[in-house]
Amino acid sequence: MSTQNPPIVNPAKLQLEHWTQGTFYESRDTSFGALLGLKDLGIGYGEVPPGKSGCPFHNHHVEDELFVILEGHGTYRFGEERHLIGPGDVLGAPAGGPETAHQIVNTGTVPLKYLSISSIAATEICEYPDSGKFLAKTRVSTGGTTEFRTIGRAGEEVDYWEGEPGA
Repeated sequence: MSTQNPPIVNPAKLQLEHWTQGTFYESRDTSFGALLGLKDLGIGYGEVPPGKSGCPFHNHHVEDELFVILEGHGTYRFGEERHLIGPGDVLGAPAGGPETAHQIVNTGTVPLKYLSISSIAATEICEYPDSGKFLAKTRVSTGGTTEFRTIGRAGEEVDYWEGEPGA
């Protein structure tokens, strides 16, 4: 008999972290892949209030994402298009360039509740087309701890040897 927790999670019983950023971003959410024993698959649950989004418009270069809408209604901004979404809809966000940039916005009157599922890569680059930023990060495969993380803005290029001693 195993002393380990069973690989079962009910999102309604999860402890959610509430956060806000500015006037447009707000969510109650959590990641719970580790509770299921998953090492290379990320899974989260989020509740976004009306008129808000849980993240900026962005695209991943390595990781694929998938969203399952559980309750509420919103708009799925994908590339240059916008799609109305509601309960039962499954949204794909494959790795790629700006054409796969994505964002979920709650345009309904009740909290938008969804699952987010993603592949977990050792190294990832994300771009944020609205702000011109990029995120570069690496992580240890066990536990998902980030070892390197930097956010910058494209446009300032330096020579490979710049600043190196003796170069």
